Amino acid sequence: MDLILRPGTADDAAECGRICYEAFAGVAEEHAFPPDFPSPEVGVALIEGALTHPGFYSVVAELDGRIVGSNFLDERSAVVGVGPVTVDPTVQNAGVGRRLMRDVMDRAAERGAPGIRLLQSGYHNRSFALYVSLGFAHRATLACVQGPPIGRPMPGYAVREATDADLGACNDVCRQVHGVDRGGEVADALKQGTARVVERAGRVTGYATDLAFFAHAVGETTPDLQALIAAAPQFGGPGILVPVSDSALLRWCLSNGLKVVQLMSLMTIGLYNQPDGAYLPSILY
Repeated sequence: MDLILRPGTADDAAECGRICYEAFAGVAEEHAFPPDFPSPEVGVALIEGALTHPGFYSVVAELDGRIVGSNFLDERSAVVGVGPVTVDPTVQNAGVGRRLMRDVMDRAAERGAPGIRLLQSGYHNRSFALYVSLGFAHRATLACVQGPPIGRPMPGYAVREATDADLGACNDVCRQVHGVDRGGEVADALKQGTARVVERAGRVTGYATDLAFFAHAVGETTPDLQALIAAAPQFGGPGILVPVSDSALLRWCLSNGLKVVQLMSLMTIGLYNQPDGAYLPSILY
């Protein structure tokens, strides 16, 4: 088929957002799971944000002059994150998704990114097979959990709104846990007013850009993350992503009224350090 790939523009938001919503909703419905996005408007807003943010690379697929898919690369930090990659349900399983993935992988290589990461719904076997065939390795299984806010402070752990002066400490914690920092995302969260830090003995020991599907958190220890989660007024989107390997954190979430919505896979190419501490990835990585 005569497929053309081109850079995305703000004018593509409505159509790419519609496709994003319908693609994810269709796969979720097929497997009897709730959709990641509650409405087409949420999908459009998400895609518009990525298309207009200078830290994101975008690519749009056209077939006979009609938009049939898009993909994005989060370039705000050294390690890049893929997604959302979506293909119009009318042309799925025809190689469009593979072309869109190859494009962002080429982009990452051109930039010299040390690693590429993404998250994938555990029930979607086709996308899992696609990513494995492209060279991605499975690194961790995540439980997406959602529920009412816990609203209970933890003695000895002080959670507060982060300020610009905390950026260096947040990057230090992230490098300690992951080997790299995610300073670009933290800087955005500081501007949006969603970033929080946790302190022990007057020292920053963890942070969260938000407690949400599209946000990440890092802590020196599991209790640092528990304090951040316990202080959150809500959990945005489908929920937060808890590593299944951190059984203490997952059991704590379940014992505090949160429920598992779905399981997801963290997959990577290139640089990946086994985390030395506690973390919650975002849906991008």
